[in-house]
Amino acid sequence: MTFPITGTLLNVATVVVGGALGVALGNRLPEKMRQTMLHGLGLMTLIVGVSMAITTRNILIPLFSVLIGGILGEALAIEAALERLGAWLEARLGRGRRAGRPTLAQGFVTASLVFCVGPMTIVGSIQDGLMGDHTLLVIKSVLDGFAGMALAASLGAGVILSAVTVFGYQGGLSLLAMLLGAMLGGVTRQTPWVVEMTAAGGVVIMSIGLLLLDIKRIRAANLLPAVFAAPPIVLALEWLGLGLP
Repeated sequence: MTFPITGTLLNVATVVVGGALGVALGNRLPEKMRQTMLHGLGLMTLIVGVSMAITTRNILIPLFSVLIGGILGEALAIEAALERLGAWLEARLGRGRRAGRPTLAQGFVTASLVFCVGPMTIVGSIQDGLMGDHTLLVIKSVLDGFAGMALAASLGAGVILSAVTVFGYQGGLSLLAMLLGAMLGGVTRQTPWVVEMTAAGGVVIMSIGLLLLDIKRIRAANLLPAVFAAPPIVLALEWLGLGLP
Protein backbone atom coordinates (compact mmCIF):
# COMPACT_ATOMS: atom_id res chain seq x y z
CA MET A 1 0.00 0.00 0.00
CA THR A 2 1.30 3.47 -0.93
CA PHE A 3 2.18 5.75 1.96
CA PRO A 4 -0.66 8.31 1.93
CA ILE A 5 1.33 11.45 2.76
CA THR A 6 4.37 11.05 0.51
CA GLY A 7 3.47 14.20 -1.41
CA THR A 8 3.02 16.14 1.82
CA LEU A 9 6.43 15.06 3.12
CA LEU A 10 8.02 16.27 -0.10
CA ASN A 11 6.13 19.56 0.24
CA VAL A 12 7.38 19.98 3.81
CA ALA A 13 10.95 19.43 2.61
CA THR A 14 10.70 22.04 -0.16
CA VAL A 15 9.18 24.61 2.22
CA VAL A 16 12.06 24.11 4.66
CA VAL A 17 14.74 24.22 1.94
CA GLY A 18 13.13 27.15 0.10
CA GLY A 19 12.66 29.08 3.33
CA ALA A 20 16.24 28.47 4.42
CA LEU A 21 17.57 29.61 1.03
CA GLY A 22 15.36 32.69 1.21
CA VAL A 23 16.75 33.63 4.62
CA ALA A 24 20.30 33.08 3.37
CA LEU A 25 19.97 34.81 -0.02
CA GLY A 26 17.62 37.63 0.91
CA ASN A 27 16.44 39.49 -2.21
CA ARG A 28 19.43 38.56 -4.35
CA LEU A 29 17.39 36.40 -6.77
CA PRO A 30 16.66 38.59 -9.84
CA GLU A 31 12.98 39.41 -10.43
CA LYS A 32 13.15 38.37 -14.10
CA MET A 33 14.55 34.99 -13.13
CA ARG A 34 11.73 34.45 -10.63
CA GLN A 35 9.12 35.42 -13.21
CA THR A 36 10.52 33.05 -15.83
CA MET A 37 10.59 30.15 -13.38
CA LEU A 38 7.00 30.84 -12.29
CA HIS A 39 5.86 31.03 -15.92
CA GLY A 40 7.51 27.68 -16.61
CA LEU A 41 5.73 26.17 -13.62
CA GLY A 42 2.51 27.78 -14.85
CA LEU A 43 2.85 26.00 -18.20
CA MET A 44 3.40 22.66 -16.46
CA THR A 45 0.45 23.28 -14.13
CA LEU A 46 -1.74 24.00 -17.16
CA ILE A 47 -0.61 20.77 -18.83
CA VAL A 48 -1.37 18.74 -15.70
CA GLY A 49 -4.81 20.34 -15.40
CA VAL A 50 -5.64 19.54 -19.02
CA SER A 51 -4.37 15.95 -18.68
CA MET A 52 -6.64 15.50 -15.65
CA ALA A 53 -9.66 17.12 -17.30
CA ILE A 54 -9.54 14.96 -20.44
CA THR A 55 -9.78 11.74 -18.42
CA THR A 56 -13.54 12.30 -18.13
CA ARG A 57 -15.80 9.67 -19.68
CA ASN A 58 -18.63 12.14 -20.07
CA ILE A 59 -17.75 15.80 -20.58
CA LEU A 60 -21.16 16.85 -19.26
CA ILE A 61 -20.26 15.67 -15.74
CA PRO A 62 -17.27 17.99 -15.18
CA LEU A 63 -19.22 20.69 -17.02
CA PHE A 64 -22.14 20.53 -14.59
CA SER A 65 -19.75 19.98 -11.66
CA VAL A 66 -17.93 23.22 -12.47
CA LEU A 67 -21.20 25.11 -13.00
CA ILE A 68 -22.75 23.84 -9.76
CA GLY A 69 -19.46 24.24 -7.87
CA GLY A 70 -19.02 27.78 -9.18
CA ILE A 71 -22.54 28.74 -8.11
CA LEU A 72 -21.97 27.30 -4.63
CA GLY A 73 -18.53 28.88 -4.34
CA GLU A 74 -19.81 32.31 -5.34
CA ALA A 75 -22.84 31.99 -3.04
CA LEU A 76 -20.55 31.07 -0.15
CA ALA A 77 -17.96 33.65 -1.28
CA ILE A 78 -15.14 31.24 -0.45
CA GLU A 79 -12.37 33.29 -2.02
CA ALA A 80 -13.53 36.53 -0.42
CA ALA A 81 -13.70 34.82 2.98
CA LEU A 82 -10.15 33.52 2.60
CA GLU A 83 -8.94 36.97 1.57
CA ARG A 84 -10.64 38.53 4.59
CA LEU A 85 -9.02 35.94 6.85
CA GLY A 86 -5.60 36.71 5.40
CA ALA A 87 -6.13 40.48 5.72
CA TRP A 88 -7.34 40.12 9.31
CA LEU A 89 -4.36 38.00 10.31
CA GLU A 90 -1.95 40.33 8.55
CA ALA A 91 -3.47 43.35 10.29
CA ARG A 92 -3.34 41.68 13.69
CA LEU A 93 0.22 40.45 13.28
CA GLY A 94 1.35 43.73 11.75
CA ARG A 95 1.01 45.32 15.18
CA GLY A 96 3.68 42.96 16.48
CA ARG A 97 6.43 44.34 14.28
CA ARG A 98 9.47 45.65 16.04
CA ALA A 99 11.50 48.43 14.44
CA GLY A 100 9.80 47.83 11.09
CA ARG A 101 10.82 44.18 10.99
CA PRO A 102 8.27 41.34 10.71
CA THR A 103 7.90 39.04 13.68
CA LEU A 104 8.45 35.29 13.61
CA ALA A 105 4.70 34.80 14.02
CA GLN A 106 3.92 36.99 11.03
CA GLY A 107 6.19 34.97 8.76
CA PHE A 108 4.72 31.73 10.09
CA VAL A 109 1.06 32.67 9.63
CA THR A 110 1.49 34.43 6.28
CA ALA A 111 3.41 31.49 4.79
CA SER A 112 0.94 28.99 6.26
CA LEU A 113 -1.91 30.75 4.47
CA VAL A 114 0.00 30.92 1.19
CA PHE A 115 0.98 27.25 1.29
CA CYS A 116 -2.27 25.75 2.61
CA VAL A 117 -5.08 27.81 1.08
CA GLY A 118 -5.86 26.92 -2.50
CA PRO A 119 -7.30 24.35 -4.90
CA MET A 120 -4.02 22.54 -5.49
CA THR A 121 -3.67 21.84 -1.76
CA ILE A 122 -7.11 20.22 -1.48
CA VAL A 123 -7.22 18.39 -4.80
CA GLY A 124 -3.60 17.24 -4.47
CA SER A 125 -4.07 15.97 -0.91
CA ILE A 126 -7.23 14.06 -1.86
CA GLN A 127 -5.48 12.43 -4.83
CA ASP A 128 -2.50 11.55 -2.67
CA GLY A 129 -4.60 9.89 0.02
CA LEU A 130 -7.28 8.34 -2.19
CA MET A 131 -5.17 7.01 -5.05
CA GLY A 132 -1.54 7.45 -4.03
CA ASP A 133 -1.09 9.96 -6.86
CA HIS A 134 1.51 12.56 -5.83
CA THR A 135 1.62 14.48 -9.13
CA LEU A 136 -0.18 17.64 -8.00
CA LEU A 137 1.62 17.82 -4.68
CA VAL A 138 4.97 17.43 -6.43
CA ILE A 139 4.17 20.46 -8.60
CA LYS A 140 2.86 22.32 -5.55
CA SER A 141 6.06 21.43 -3.70
CA VAL A 142 8.19 23.06 -6.40
CA LEU A 143 5.94 26.14 -6.39
CA ASP A 144 6.08 26.35 -2.60
CA GLY A 145 9.84 26.01 -2.64
CA PHE A 146 10.20 29.11 -4.81
CA ALA A 147 7.45 30.93 -2.92
CA GLY A 148 9.19 30.05 0.35
CA MET A 149 12.40 31.65 -0.90
CA ALA A 150 10.60 34.86 -1.81
CA LEU A 151 8.60 35.00 1.44
CA ALA A 152 11.56 34.19 3.69
CA ALA A 153 13.64 36.87 2.01
CA SER A 154 11.19 39.49 3.30
CA LEU A 155 9.49 37.84 6.30
CA GLY A 156 12.36 35.89 7.81
CA ALA A 157 12.73 32.47 9.41
CA GLY A 158 9.08 32.23 10.50
CA VAL A 159 8.36 31.02 6.96
CA ILE A 160 10.32 27.82 7.65
CA LEU A 161 8.07 27.03 10.63
CA SER A 162 5.03 26.95 8.31
CA ALA A 163 6.24 23.48 7.26
CA VAL A 164 4.51 22.25 10.44
CA THR A 165 1.19 23.64 9.20
CA VAL A 166 1.69 22.09 5.76
CA PHE A 167 2.38 18.71 7.34
CA GLY A 168 -0.65 18.83 9.64
CA TYR A 169 -3.15 20.24 7.13
CA GLN A 170 -2.20 18.40 3.95
CA GLY A 171 -1.32 15.21 5.78
CA GLY A 172 -4.67 15.30 7.58
CA LEU A 173 -6.58 15.75 4.31
CA SER A 174 -4.70 12.86 2.71
CA LEU A 175 -5.37 10.57 5.67
CA LEU A 176 -9.07 11.47 5.64
CA ALA A 177 -9.21 10.71 1.91
CA MET A 178 -7.49 7.38 2.51
CA LEU A 179 -9.97 6.49 5.25
CA LEU A 180 -12.88 7.46 2.97
CA GLY A 181 -11.52 5.19 0.25
CA ALA A 182 -11.13 2.33 2.74
CA MET A 183 -14.73 2.75 3.97
CA LEU A 184 -16.13 2.79 0.44
CA GLY A 185 -13.98 -0.17 -0.56
CA GLY A 186 -12.44 -0.94 -3.93
CA VAL A 187 -11.71 2.69 -4.84
CA THR A 188 -9.23 2.93 -7.73
CA ARG A 189 -8.28 5.46 -10.40
CA GLN A 190 -10.90 3.83 -12.64
CA THR A 191 -13.77 4.13 -10.17
CA PRO A 192 -16.34 6.29 -12.07
CA TRP A 193 -16.79 8.98 -9.41
CA VAL A 194 -13.01 9.19 -8.90
CA VAL A 195 -12.48 9.67 -12.64
CA GLU A 196 -15.00 12.51 -12.80
CA MET A 197 -13.77 14.10 -9.57
CA THR A 198 -10.27 14.09 -11.07
CA ALA A 199 -11.58 15.67 -14.29
CA ALA A 200 -13.41 18.42 -12.38
CA GLY A 201 -10.29 18.99 -10.28
CA GLY A 202 -8.27 19.33 -13.47
CA VAL A 203 -10.46 22.21 -14.61
CA VAL A 204 -9.88 23.95 -11.27
CA ILE A 205 -6.12 23.33 -11.50
CA MET A 206 -6.06 24.91 -14.97
CA SER A 207 -7.18 28.17 -13.38
CA ILE A 208 -3.96 28.20 -11.32
CA GLY A 209 -1.90 27.75 -14.48
CA LEU A 210 -3.64 30.75 -16.06
CA LEU A 211 -2.89 32.78 -12.93
CA LEU A 212 0.81 31.84 -12.91
CA LEU A 213 1.05 32.75 -16.59
CA ASP A 214 -0.52 36.18 -15.95
CA ILE A 215 -3.23 35.38 -18.50
CA LYS A 216 -6.35 35.63 -16.35
CA ARG A 217 -7.08 35.84 -12.67
CA ILE A 218 -9.89 33.41 -11.92
CA ARG A 219 -11.47 33.06 -8.47
CA ALA A 220 -10.18 29.49 -8.25
CA ALA A 221 -11.21 29.00 -4.63
CA ASN A 222 -14.84 29.59 -5.62
CA LEU A 223 -14.57 26.67 -8.05
CA LEU A 224 -13.43 24.22 -5.36
CA PRO A 225 -16.95 22.85 -4.68
CA ALA A 226 -16.84 21.42 -8.23
CA VAL A 227 -14.49 18.69 -6.96
CA PHE A 228 -17.06 17.58 -4.40
CA ALA A 229 -20.03 18.03 -6.75
CA ALA A 230 -18.75 15.45 -9.26
CA PRO A 231 -19.16 12.26 -7.15
CA PRO A 232 -22.87 12.91 -6.26
CA ILE A 233 -23.63 13.60 -9.93
CA VAL A 234 -22.02 10.28 -10.95
CA LEU A 235 -23.80 8.35 -8.18
CA ALA A 236 -27.14 9.95 -9.14
CA LEU A 237 -26.66 8.95 -12.78
CA GLU A 238 -25.81 5.39 -11.74
CA TRP A 239 -28.92 5.25 -9.54
CA LEU A 240 -31.00 6.37 -12.54
CA GLY A 241 -29.43 3.66 -14.66
CA LEU A 242 -27.46 6.19 -16.72
CA GLY A 243 -23.97 5.09 -15.71
CA LEU A 244 -20.80 6.05 -17.54
CA PRO A 245 -19.67 4.05 -20.59
